[in-house]
Amino acid sequence: MYLAFDMSDSATPQPVTISPIQNEAELFQALAIREVVFIEEQHVPEGIERDAEDAKAYHVLAFQGGHAIGTGRLVMLPQAPERQEGTWAQIGRMAVLQSSRKARVGSKLLETLEAEAKRRGVTGIKLHAQLFALEFYKKHGYEPLGAVFMEGGIEHLEMQKKF
Repeated sequence: MYLAFDMSDSATPQPVTISPIQNEAELFQALAIREVVFIEEQHVPEGIERDAEDAKAYHVLAFQGGHAIGTGRLVMLPQAPERQEGTWAQIGRMAVLQSSRKARVGSKLLETLEAEAKRRGVTGIKLHAQLFALEFYKKHGYEPLGAVFMEGGIEHLEMQKKF
């Protein structure tokens, strides 16, 4: 479990905890967050937001004040990306509710997913970053690769990080 603190307007910081999803109810909470962020806010088509990877992914939830406020997932890849070797994974579906952004929740989610990847012996992680989030991922050591592409009607760039 990972702890962070939201230093927003409240006099007492509310702890943010990051935990692996333990049951179907928590998975539904993660899917609900993704629906708000991707489908409602970003207008990603509902038919592509959820996929077969959800069933086998390692999912995490961020909680604050007893409420789920963010999520992300780690998927083990069947083979390394082109021109890479070793065991690779992909991080995706990183989503934080708008009211909780700027409180380092995304960083905590990413760090927790990376820690799990390392625990599994992963030598590298790839992800598809929305262009507005490039600097966020660069700060965490990810490097852009290739050309911009469209995914869910949004411009993305593949990024990779080796351990």
